[in-house]
Amino acid sequence: MSLRPALSAALQLNGLHLRGGFCPQAHEAIALPDGRPAAVLWLAGNVGGSMWDAFQASPFAHDGLPHPLDRWSRHLGDALAQRFGGVALYPFDGPPLQAHYHPFQQWAARCEALHQSPLMLHIHPQHGLWHAYRFALAFASVDADDRASLLSSADANLREENPCLRCSEQPCLHVCPVQAYDGQQFAQERCREHVRNDADQQCLSGGCLARNACPVAPLLRYAPAQARFHMQAFLSASGR
Repeated sequence: MSLRPALSAALQLNGLHLRGGFCPQAHEAIALPDGRPAAVLWLAGNVGGSMWDAFQASPFAHDGLPHPLDRWSRHLGDALAQRFGGVALYPFDGPPLQAHYHPFQQWAARCEALHQSPLMLHIHPQHGLWHAYRFALAFASVDADDRASLLSSADANLREENPCLRCSEQPCLHVCPVQAYDGQQFAQERCREHVRNDADQQCLSGGCLARNACPVAPLLRYAPAQARFHMQAFLSASGR
């Protein structure tokens, strides 16, 4: 029985999307806790502000404890893994509790047409820079219909062109007040210092000016409250 529709429907109840999946090959084996290799990996995430209302309605958003969005994601991922008989994996799980972080960006590139943008963020042809992956669900078996649909959708998705190649003006590289981006690297600490001390607080209150300047998918830009939340999380991050 195909798992894809049921997973997609369950995620949508919390504003999340089934962002795609793939059947791992031998060189990218994903081991499950019982030692078996995962037969399929599904990625779950948000597109634009799709998950914001659901997150804000949860107790995690208001309990004052650290990493509320990560804890909300874990709550949902663990519940879905238990419901459907899989294992939930998270992009924020890593050292010291486990040897390394899961390669979510590599997994995502197996599912969708993601490309490197001048801001060092992965851009999607339809979603622009306004998307994220919250967790993955791995399963020991995969239905034949799901396997076939994954193969066909991957062939179509991965052929989509990088929208940055058609963007001759590249406004994202010209609006940052401290030139934190040069198309090759991101001066993270210079950015943090500016956001902390900027009297106008434009980046803090409305989100990164460079990211907002991207002309792809402008209707999916995060609303001010969500942009402020992510910027504050960026300020408080310590090597994560």
